[in-house]
Amino acid sequence: MNKKLHTESVDTLFDAVLSLNNREECYTFFEDLATVNEILSLSQRFEVAKMLREHKTYMEIAQKTGASTATISRVNRSLNYGNDGYDMVFERIGE
Repeated sequence: MNKKLHTESVDTLFDAVLSLNNREECYTFFEDLATVNEILSLSQRFEVAKMLREHKTYMEIAQKTGASTATISRVNRSLNYGNDGYDMVFERIGE
């Protein structure tokens, strides 16, 4: 894991996220925390990861999500060489 990421501020942010009880609370918190575009970018990356796991082509993913090939490539790199965070979450949500 990235040592630069591990700060007291990030710990506090993650604790705040972990305190949320449902989707509606997530909407309330994230709409205050981030811009609409930032939230949509994160959800786009998550959708790209899901589609890559389904063995969709870059072209199919770009057409469905609007993601650039650079974004798709970055997500693919995380899936292949990252910390397995996507896999952990997909397994937990039954994807």
